[in-house]
Amino acid sequence: MGRVLVRMASELVEQAAGTPPVVLVGIQRRGVQLAERLAPLIESQLGRPLKRGTLDITLYRDDLQAIGPRPEVRETRLPPDLQGATVIIVDDVLYTGRTVRAALDEIADFGRPRRILLAVLVDRGGRELPIAADVTGLKVTTTDGDHVKVKVHELDGEDGVDMIRRGAA
Repeated sequence: MGRVLVRMASELVEQAAGTPPVVLVGIQRRGVQLAERLAPLIESQLGRPLKRGTLDITLYRDDLQAIGPRPEVRETRLPPDLQGATVIIVDDVLYTGRTVRAALDEIADFGRPRRILLAVLVDRGGRELPIAADVTGLKVTTTDGDHVKVKVHELDGEDGVDMIRRGAA
């Protein structure tokens, strides 16, 4: 995972260079940890600190009523002014695109960035919305019913990506 994050950081620097300020925003849960790992890699290449934030898209989901009466809402913390910034959204897995759509809606409520980039550790295909990552760590081919689980040491005690095929035990 370390090598993949180094490559992703380099690609993000190429795309975000010359566009200060840059704001790195991780989507709760594992996107936050991945963004925290990317931040020092990007900062060392840009030669300046990044503004950082976290985003919980729970209340922006289009299937909120299907989650149940008490969804778990985590912290959203963004710099006060996103106007004119390049915002890099970081998430663990890109699948249907609905999480990213919700993240875009929430960011729009906080301001109007100059540009938004999307970085995902794993792109598993299966889009329902026309959303694509600008930087991808790993692309895997999946089918409906397959599950991709990203593990980060901070939450899971280890780093890794597991793919569970439909019908596998």
